Amino acid sequence: MAAPFKIYNTRTRKLEDFEPIEAGKIRLYACGNTVYDHCHIGHARGMILFDSFVRYLRHRGWDVDFVRNFTDVDDKIINRANELGEDPLALSARFIDEYHADATAMGLETPTQEPKVSESMDDIQGMIASLIEKGNAYQNEGSVWFDVGSFSEYGSLSGQKVDELRSADEASGKRSPADFALWKAVKPGEPAWPSPWGEGRPGWHIECSAMAKATLGDTIDIHGGGLDLVFPHHENEVAQSVCGNKADYARVWMHHGLLTMASGQKMGKSFGNVINVKVALEAFPAETLRLYYLQNQYRSPLPWGDEALSEALGMLSRLYEAREVAEAMKGEEPAENVAKSMGKDAQTVLDLGESFSERFYAAMDQDFNTALAIAHLMELSRAINRFGNLKKANKRGGPVVAAALKAFSLAADSMGLMRMTTEEFHAQVKEKRLAAMGIDPADVEKLIEDRGTARAEKNWDRADEIRKELEAKSIMVMDQADGVQWRVKL
Repeated sequence: MAAPFKIYNTRTRKLEDFEPIEAGKIRLYACGNTVYDHCHIGHARGMILFDSFVRYLRHRGWDVDFVRNFTDVDDKIINRANELGEDPLALSARFIDEYHADATAMGLETPTQEPKVSESMDDIQGMIASLIEKGNAYQNEGSVWFDVGSFSEYGSLSGQKVDELRSADEASGKRSPADFALWKAVKPGEPAWPSPWGEGRPGWHIECSAMAKATLGDTIDIHGGGLDLVFPHHENEVAQSVCGNKADYARVWMHHGLLTMASGQKMGKSFGNVINVKVALEAFPAETLRLYYLQNQYRSPLPWGDEALSEALGMLSRLYEAREVAEAMKGEEPAENVAKSMGKDAQTVLDLGESFSERFYAAMDQDFNTALAIAHLMELSRAINRFGNLKKANKRGGPVVAAALKAFSLAADSMGLMRMTTEEFHAQVKEKRLAAMGIDPADVEKLIEDRGTARAEKNWDRADEIRKELEAKSIMVMDQADGVQWRVKL
C-alpha cells in the first residue's frame, strides 16, 4: 500500500495531505528543457529533484507515471539555429541527445514518457480548435490568441492581476495586452506546420497543455517545474487546460527554487553565468550534484559559489567514510550488550541507527524534506566515526552499526545517494579531482613507489619529504599492514 505524504501546493499556498485521483497512482508532469544548448547546473536542480522525488514515491509504494517533455520548437531554438546556420529541428534533436547523455551521466532514471512538441502537432491543434469553439480563443491574420478575459480565474495560480498584465507575445492582432499566442503565423525562415488557420507553429504555453493531456489525461495529480515558470507559463497552462478540457488541470503544483549567484541573480544562459553539467561532471562524481541539490529544501533558493560542489563532495565523502568504518566492524554479541559495555558513543550509534527509518520517512513525507533527511544521515555518520575511534570498536561494534548500515542502504534506494561501493567512490574522486587539479595519477603512483623504496632503505628523511610533497598535492597516504593506500583529501 502506498504511504501517505504531505506536499506544499503552490496553488493553495498550503501544505496539504496528498490525495490522488486514482488510489495508489500518481500522474506527474514536469516541464522539461527547451533544447537549444547544453544542460547547465541550474537545469540540473529540477532534473535531479524530480528524479529523486519519483524514486522516493516508488520506494514508498506509489505507481508513478512520470512525464517530462522536450520543447523542441521555440523562439530560442530558432534564433540559435539561425546563428549556427543549422536546421532548427536538427539542432533540437542534437541537444536532446546531449540532454540524455547528461541525464545518464547524472544517474537519472528515464521518465515513463518524454513527448516532444514536434511530434505533438495534432494534439496541439486539436486543443486550439477546441478553445476557439468554446469561445476562449480567436484567430487573426493566421495567428490564434487565447482570450484571457474569457477565463475568470486567470491569475489565481501566480496572484497576478489581469488588468496589469501584458504578454510577451507580439501585439499584432491581439484584442487585449494580456492575451497570449496559441498559434503563430509563419514567418520567413522559421519551421512551420499546416493548420486550419494557416501555416505556422504553436505558442510555448499550449505545448505543455496538449502534451500533458495526451499523456496523462485531462487532470493530473502533480505538475512540477521551477518557480520561474509560475508566471506566465504555468498560469497560461491552467487557463488553456481548464477551458479546453472543462476540468481541473493539476491538483497540486510543485515548484522548486532556483540556483542563485552571490549577487542574488538566478543562473541562466541569458545572464552569461552558467556552468554546464558536462563541465561539472568532469570534476566531480555525479552523486556530488545530487547531494548538493538535496541538502536544501526544494522550495528554497539554492546559493551557488565556487566552493559549492567542493563542499558537497566533502559531505558525501564523510558519508562514504562512515559507511566504510561501519562495514569494517565485526562481532556477534547482542547490540544492546555491546552498547552498554562500550558506553555513550556506542549507544548513540545504536539509537540513531534503530530510529533512522522512522525519522527519515517523517522528514521525506513532510513535503519531501530532503534537507532534514540528509541532516539525519550526517548526524549518523558523525556518530559512527566517533564510535569507530573507540578501542575494540572494530572487533565488537558490528551489531551496533548493523541498523546504521541499513540506514545508508535506505538512502541509496530512496534518494539515489551512496549507491557506489567505497572503492568505486574513491576511484571516481581520484579520476575527477586529480584531473581538475592538473595532476597525473601516474605521477602520484611514482611518488608512492619512491616513498616505499625510501622506507625500505630506512631513509626516513626522504620518505617524509615525499609524504609532504604528496600532502601539498592534496594526497593522503595510509600505511596499512597489507600495503599502502592513497586518497585525495577533500
